[in-house]
Amino acid sequence: MENQFSIFIVEDDLLYSSVLQYHLNLNPDYEVHVFDTGKGLLDNLNKKPSAITLDYSLPDFDGETILKIIKRDYPEIPVIIISGQEDIATAVKLLKLGAYDYIVKDENVKDRLWSTLLKVRETKNLKDEITLLRKEVGEKYEFDNSIKGNSDALKRVFALMEKAAQSQINVSVYGETGTGKELVAKSIHYNSARSKKPFVAVNMSAIPKELVESELFGHEKGAFTGAMIRRIGKFEEANGGTLFLDEIGEMDINIQAKILRALQEQEIVRVGGNATVKFDARIIVATHRNLTEEVKNGNFREDLYYRILGLNIKLPPLRERGNDILILAKYFVEDYCKKNKLPLLSIHSEASQKLLQYGFPGNIRELKAVIELSCVMATGNEIMSEDISFNSIRPEGSFLLDELTLKEYNRRILKHFLDKYDNDVLLVASKLDIGKSTIYNMIKNGEL
Repeated sequence: MENQFSIFIVEDDLLYSSVLQYHLNLNPDYEVHVFDTGKGLLDNLNKKPSAITLDYSLPDFDGETILKIIKRDYPEIPVIIISGQEDIATAVKLLKLGAYDYIVKDENVKDRLWSTLLKVRETKNLKDEITLLRKEVGEKYEFDNSIKGNSDALKRVFALMEKAAQSQINVSVYGETGTGKELVAKSIHYNSARSKKPFVAVNMSAIPKELVESELFGHEKGAFTGAMIRRIGKFEEANGGTLFLDEIGEMDINIQAKILRALQEQEIVRVGGNATVKFDARIIVATHRNLTEEVKNGNFREDLYYRILGLNIKLPPLRERGNDILILAKYFVEDYCKKNKLPLLSIHSEASQKLLQYGFPGNIRELKAVIELSCVMATGNEIMSEDISFNSIRPEGSFLLDELTLKEYNRRILKHFLDKYDNDVLLVASKLDIGKSTIYNMIKNGEL
């Protein structure tokens, strides 16, 4: 019954109910069932009709009692009260209790009911569409569907994402530009208990400094020149869902204090306003910067750092994901060919080796651009090695082009590996085959 538009008529006047039933059955899409008692309706409520028309005065129940039971057990079912009394106070009371409409039994009842049911059906269709879209979005952002690859590094990320999705903890996502930080945030949201609520993304580096507060917290009408109407900010917009603050390391130190207070109190004040507005949103932040270093350098508040840290997910750069490069390349080829209605291309073994030997400083974003260009350049049904070209604006090892002292080169190399391995001195010492005391001494002397 959930997949069709079914209507329950509850009316003890059999002549009147037959008139309503005949009138509604003129629409072939309606399936109408009639009950002459409240008990008859309650015994069949588990069939979950699309709408109920309820006579206010029944022999075994009054309309208010029946309405309360329906709204308690099946709050999504619209209930249209049909009454012989034109009592405004009663109508208002029932509407407050959740009735969809209150219709008086007069010469216009059939037309009024017909119109109301059309509105109910339109609303139901919209809700069904939204439910379907949410289901499709949820499937799209299932971990295995949204993030391609099966490397050990990625499996560790999946394990952390699953822990995040099953909890309400804040999440911080670290990784180089182009590694897919927003995709991780969306996947966590759409696999969590908040999936039916909004996912709101804000790129902190893209908002002018003077507009950040208004963008995040909203503003009242007349708060500043040009503020013609009240505007809801991103914190309010994300209420019940997830607020994703991308590139949070770019945030001005002054706004950091206001965000800290908002997170601590779970409330904001709109620009130009005095009233506090409560919100409930999970916070996911992302950055390509080393926030620990930013705190040490005084660019990021330590108290805010610990407030947003939560579950820490570090995304590996593409060059550390091995065969994932080919899995992603195949996916991008299929996606490009499908969107452009082209015959599906395969990737020649030499082209695959060329991809594997490149470091992709631009990560997944660069790989996607490279693959799309190779699809255009291919002349047959296969992408050849010569069809692949790399035009990175950030060549690997580009710091070697600078004229520096050997000591400065050593410092840069050490800092690169410390950032890469989360300041794990013992691991870096092992990777570079140097003594750990060398690294500790450089840190102690402020060289790192």
